[in-house]
Amino acid sequence: MKKREIHIVGNWKMNQTLHEISEFFIQMTAMKMELKCKAWIAPQSLHIPILKEIAFTTGAIQVGAQNCSYADSGAFTGEISPAALADIGVEFVIIGHSERRTIFKEDNEILNQKVLAALKHNLKVIYCVGETLEERESNTTFKVIEEQLAVGLKNVPADKAHLLLIAYEPVWAIGTGKVATAEQAEEVHAFIRGKLTQNAEQTIILYGGSVKPDNIDSLLRKENIDGALVGGASLKAKDFKQLCTSASVI
Repeated sequence: MKKREIHIVGNWKMNQTLHEISEFFIQMTAMKMELKCKAWIAPQSLHIPILKEIAFTTGAIQVGAQNCSYADSGAFTGEISPAALADIGVEFVIIGHSERRTIFKEDNEILNQKVLAALKHNLKVIYCVGETLEERESNTTFKVIEEQLAVGLKNVPADKAHLLLIAYEPVWAIGTGKVATAEQAEEVHAFIRGKLTQNAEQTIILYGGSVKPDNIDSLLRKENIDGALVGGASLKAKDFKQLCTSASVI
């Protein structure tokens, strides 16, 4: 039995229409799922209020954002204020996802500013780290992740450390045809826990490498894997339920 509560976090990315969201929760309700894990979903930002209303009704799912700015307000067209997220009752925010790092060129320094801004407003932060295929093959995995942790979590106040979760994304195993084994994932998760300077044993560390219903069990049985950050498999109610069911019996 794990000491830390398992979290299943659905990152819907730029997916789901209003109709698809409605169908998702109709199916979830019909399946009468009793959650024994933490179930979180991060939809597109404009859908957050809709999911908040559903979550309030069901009481089962926490709702978060996929990104936020490092500033509370100002001339930042298209950005999302962490203060505004907190104001509407958002529970968590994902910061440093591999797509933000690669597509939008967000570096560790910028991500650190975002982490601190979100924590200032008592938002839970899922801070993502991980190495590319090139970094994996050049044996720099641990060096890369150590730097991501050291810079990205710099100056996190001790009284906010409990709000922090880490997600390990092996970028080399996402959409490349290569598969990270549960043992490979556990090795990196243990390394991450060893590098955390605050609240290490209590910190939730999620795995985010193409998690699906057919591989979740082997991952969650590892000591340092406390859940999953899930992309495509979180879009269908049946798959999301199966992920949460697996998490509930570990």
